[in-house]
Amino acid sequence: MENVTLHDLKTRLTEVSDLSNVNYLLGWDQSTYMPEGGGDARARQMALLGRLAHERFIDPAIGRLLDSANGDLSEDDAALIRLVRRQYERAIRVPAAFVAEMEAHLAKTYNAWTAARPANDFARMRPLLERTLEFSRRYAAFFPHAAHPIDAFIEEGDYGMTAETVARVFAELRAGLVPLVSAIAAAPPISDQPLRRGYSGDAQLAFGLPIIRAFGYDFARGRQDLTHHPFMTKFSNGDVRITTRFREDDLGDALFSTLHEAGHALYEQGINPAYDGLPLDSGTSNGVHESQSRLWENLVGRSEGFWTHTYPSLQTAFPTQLSDVSLDQFYRAINRVQPSLVRVDADEVTYNLHVMIRFDLEMQLLDGRLSIADLPAAWNARYTSDLGVTPPDDTDGCLQDVHWYGGLIGGAFQGYTLGNIMSAQFWNAALAAQPGIPDEIGRGEFGTLRGWLTDNIYRHGSKYTADELLQRIAGGALDVNPLLDYLTTKYSALYQLNG
Repeated sequence: MENVTLHDLKTRLTEVSDLSNVNYLLGWDQSTYMPEGGGDARARQMALLGRLAHERFIDPAIGRLLDSANGDLSEDDAALIRLVRRQYERAIRVPAAFVAEMEAHLAKTYNAWTAARPANDFARMRPLLERTLEFSRRYAAFFPHAAHPIDAFIEEGDYGMTAETVARVFAELRAGLVPLVSAIAAAPPISDQPLRRGYSGDAQLAFGLPIIRAFGYDFARGRQDLTHHPFMTKFSNGDVRITTRFREDDLGDALFSTLHEAGHALYEQGINPAYDGLPLDSGTSNGVHESQSRLWENLVGRSEGFWTHTYPSLQTAFPTQLSDVSLDQFYRAINRVQPSLVRVDADEVTYNLHVMIRFDLEMQLLDGRLSIADLPAAWNARYTSDLGVTPPDDTDGCLQDVHWYGGLIGGAFQGYTLGNIMSAQFWNAALAAQPGIPDEIGRGEFGTLRGWLTDNIYRHGSKYTADELLQRIAGGALDVNPLLDYLTTKYSALYQLNG
């Protein structure tokens, strides 16, 4: 029988979770169905809920219960105490009044961004973003032990990493990517014209749903809606929602956004139901979470085997556009490598270069080397130098990602590349344990892969850190080589680099 101290702690933690999840529900509504006129009130509501949840979590009673929760604990309860202790010691540094002020500002900033981005209106966002940067620096200042202000954010999102270690990993990955990008650029180009033939949005959305249902996404515990920038959100173990968007001139936009967000949702739906309402009931880090979205989107969803099975159905759904397009032409089109302006549209090979640009700019903004006023020019200069493309406007430049306009500046982007790296490590481990997975994917069967991921990653929630998961699954630390090997093998074949 659970002791009284542990029971009391879990009750308090569940109340904090419930308040936070109601706030997330308001955020989901803000991003999907809320009328424009609701923005000011929504900012006030989200500020209130954010403050109440924070106040409950930093209550000294939580600290006393953590100190008292010892003795004969189960493995899960010991992990819960370790995780909550770490979160609590961070949270008590941040005043509740700051949280309320910040939440209200970010809600207003997000509302403004939804109109400013399509209007190419950075001038409207500049004062709001300057205030966001002020909030970000104030938040980082609560953690004076950090070597760089961004470390306060990295520690929260990707525990165990720092700006120094991220920069080292990025440099190693970049050294392998740049020659591959150069070799592909020198090869005959691949056309993505088959994706640009005009596709009904409703038909695109309808096509994606049975795919993610086959992946294992449970619509009895989830739903998909439209938004400006796709995301996954969770309100409980029984309510894990995804969003997507579509462009009629790009067949891949809705499809791969749907597969990506479904990967996040499979992780959350697969967590041990006993963790519901507790801090263990979430993915363990930004990087591990992203490893799952990228695994299902790319290693599965852009694989030749997947489309060998799926392409006939796509041709049936869009006969006018695809009747004259072969499987090989389509497979090559969805894997075309081309330096681009927009991160979420980027191919597998150049994607991480987008992330590195954002990470560097975040560091410069936080430590004062770059001002918000100079951000558009700095952004454009990096795209010109790193990717050879220059944004014609801010819509597809520094306004494109929601992260700085719906959250603080710092620590959000590195998880995307860490996730790509881990996705290849986890994929290799899954194939070593279950060599038949690629053949099953070629038959439209995903149960073995999903089962392996559930057993080894999903069900554990936040019980293990990212480093611990890598040790348990891959037998070592974060390693860029499996990702580089995967990209080199796949794209050397596509672009005949060895021929």
